[in-house]
Order: sequence, then structure tokens, then C-alpha cells
Amino acid sequence: MSAQFPLDFPCAFGSPTHVGDFRLLPEDFQVDEVLGFEPQEEGEHVYLHIRKRGENTAWVAEQIAHLAQVSINDVGYGGRKDRHAVTTQWFSVYLPKGQEPDWQLLNSDSVQLLARHRHSRKLRRGDHEENKFVIRLRNVQAAAVSDTEQRLQLISAQGVPNYFGEQRFGHQGNNLVLAQQLFAGKAIRDKQKRGLVLSAARSYLFNLVVAARVQESNWSMLLSGDPEAAPSGPLWGRGRLTSSSATLAVEQEALKDWTEWCNALEHVGLHQERRPLVLRPQALSWHWEDGVTAQHLVISFALGSGEFATALLREILVLQSAPTNLVGAAEGKPEAQ
Repeated sequence: MSAQFPLDFPCAFGSPTHVGDFRLLPEDFQVDEVLGFEPQEEGEHVYLHIRKRGENTAWVAEQIAHLAQVSINDVGYGGRKDRHAVTTQWFSVYLPKGQEPDWQLLNSDSVQLLARHRHSRKLRRGDHEENKFVIRLRNVQAAAVSDTEQRLQLISAQGVPNYFGEQRFGHQGNNLVLAQQLFAGKAIRDKQKRGLVLSAARSYLFNLVVAARVQESNWSMLLSGDPEAAPSGPLWGRGRLTSSSATLAVEQEALKDWTEWCNALEHVGLHQERRPLVLRPQALSWHWEDGVTAQHLVISFALGSGEFATALLREILVLQSAPTNLVGAAEGKPEAQ
């Protein structure tokens, strides 16, 4: 993690002190993407429903493009899914004419084709409705159970701060280092990489506002001057802040040292938007499983597009991740950001 861009944002219910082992196996982190609409069964795009284990989204998209003999830009997806996980998600590929390849050739030990449909438009980031999670945190000591239960009850009642997850900022926050270089005049020629870096910068500013509200214990309260019907914070871009009064004062104070970034984001084609400060997981439930020497916590919930499971998990336990060679990841594939 870059010391210049700390990512240890404050927790709403105090920093957890107990530990849970996180993603010892890909099966410990399961995600099912829900489209929220039915493909039309006609159109220029083929929709593929894929289950993957230990693979990242970008790599699967490359396999689809290679099999279909199209540009990677002709392959779309609603969002990147974790590599060290078992996930299902949808991909689209632009194939308006000609014979389709044998999609079964995508199948391997780590990739399985579940369904194929036709639709009229490309699948783009955020087009899916929600993600459903089943997450197992292993080896929670008996002394931690009571505190963990209390935290889960608080989360069920109040939600959690809607932070962007650390994966948005790249490995050890490297996307933020690149953003600083970009804003200082160093060009990023790769359009996709530049978009990721700008998104990381915008997300970091939002997290700073959320952190300020958490520190003031009003992150879940509607303050005077909030332009939305629920507490919200700025996603920076061109245009004036739409907040006023107490809400505006908090946002200006939180970002007073980030004028250079704010100015830069106003000149790259982004527009001022708002994002909820509170993440409320849907259908949240949990149970305990007996382990050899400790218990495993299994949590189920659903989140909307653009919401991060790690924002919830960080409020429950200190997540102790396994080394890469223990999580069953395939070698030679790049880590998703």
C-alpha cells in the first residue's frame, strides 16, 4: 500500500480486533451475477453465461474474443469478478453475421459455459442488476463469536459505509500513484488503463468524504444541504457541487487538500454525480459451521451493481488472506484489479 494514499478508512462500528481467514479456497468466495433482464433471443450480440473458478474476468473475455475471432473491444461484461473465487457472470460478444463458433470449446477445468442467448446491445459496465454472495470466513475463534454476532446485527439494522473496495485502487494502491502522475502531466496512452486510473482517483475522493462522515458519526444521517433523499457524497467531475449547508461544509473540508485532483477530474469528460453513503446489503443472513479448532462464518447477501462486498466484510472481522499459492489460482494469469 502506498503511504501517500492510505486505504485504512475508519470503520463505522470500530475497527474489528478478531480475525477470520479469507478465501483459503476459491469456493470460500462465491458470486452470482444477476442480469435483471431477459435476453431478447435476437440481435447482433451473443450473450454467454459463464461459471469460472480461479480466473479473472479479463482473461475469460480474451478467450471469448480469440474463439470468436473478434477484437477484445467487441466483448462486453457488466463488471469484473474476483479471480480467487467461484463466480458466474455474463459476457456479450458482437457477432452480427456468419456462423458462430462452438462455444463449448470455452469449457475447461476452470471455465464452464452455462447458457447462450442473443440480444440487441452490448453488455457494458454496470448493466447487471445485482450480485449475490456466499462468503465463508474460516477459523473464527470462539472468543470472537459474540462480538461478531453484535456487528452483524448492527450491519443488518444500519448498513455499512459505502466505501469503494481496495480492488478499485489497484495492487497496493498503484492506480492512485498513476493518477498522481497523470494529473502531473504524464500521459497514459492505453484508453482502458486511463479509464481505470481516473475511476480510482474519483473513488478515492469519495472514500475520503465517507471517512470524514464516519469520523463525525453522521455517515448514515441526512444532513442539511444533502441534495438526495438519503445521505450521499460526490463523485467528482465537471459542474458545481449540488450539496449545500452542513453537507457541503463536510465535503469541502474533507477535500480541501485535493484541489489539484478535483480540477483535473473536471477536465476529463466526467460530470459531477452523487453516490449513496450507506450500503444496505439485501437478504443478509449468516450461520456458523464447525471447523477443526474454530468455527467458520458463512454470510449470504446481495449487493447492487457498483457496491463492494469488502465494504461489508471489513466491518465484521480482520480479513486474513491466504498466500496466492494456497487459494487454487491458476498460474500465469494476470490479477484482476
